[in-house]
Amino acid sequence: MNYFDAKSAAERYAKGRPYAHPHVVSRIKLFLSLREPVSRALDVGCGTGLSTIALKEIAQHIVGVDISAEMLAHAPADPRIEYLVASAENLAVNDNDFDLLTVSSAFHWLNRSAFFAEARRVLRAPGWLIIYDNSFAGRMEENPAFQAWMSQVYLKRYPPPPRNRNPFEVADAEEQGFHFDNQEHYQNHVRFSLATLADYLVTQSNVIAAVEGGNEHIDDVREWLTRHIRPIFGDRVEATFKFQGPIWYLRKAI
Repeated sequence: MNYFDAKSAAERYAKGRPYAHPHVVSRIKLFLSLREPVSRALDVGCGTGLSTIALKEIAQHIVGVDISAEMLAHAPADPRIEYLVASAENLAVNDNDFDLLTVSSAFHWLNRSAFFAEARRVLRAPGWLIIYDNSFAGRMEENPAFQAWMSQVYLKRYPPPPRNRNPFEVADAEEQGFHFDNQEHYQNHVRFSLATLADYLVTQSNVIAAVEGGNEHIDDVREWLTRHIRPIFGDRVEATFKFQGPIWYLRKAI
């Protein structure tokens, strides 16, 4: 099942996802010592284009690719960005055409061997493949009770659907024709109100699987989330939530 292909899921995603990608792009710029933007970048699994638009800081021309036309319908138009409907395993772009390829919070959904073959095909040597996540840590700085609610209540009602959780190591990169140059971890914080936190949670694949699978109606999910989270928020207008993730820097072997 493509958890992000339904129109309603794409609409929720466009509304509820925080724009955290500039945090990572600034780190990419620093690690690659970029004094000027690269010529061409490809953003795979770009969704509604948040990760794509952030690449304008480090790339002159960008192509965003996603398997969901509904998600791409919400991507912001920009003269420096082109969007294509295609899978990560069949990118439908020219050979040796890109200096940089990024994957944001989508690697765990991919067929790895097929994707790496495509990444090698479309990247110029020694082009960069950069894979990163921005995962919700489930922690509210102002009230630790939220973390217990997430693990004991929310995730039991909405368990994560299956994905590839196998580790990816240096030897795996070499086997796929890439040098594993570096891995770093980062974190950022997002301020949510009760309403905007609910907007974010209904974009998660946990909820999408339940709603698009026909087990629950989205209005019922929102009501349940609001009722459960309101006592944890108390009288706060907003609260601070932690996101975190790895950044993997892979370089195409010559």
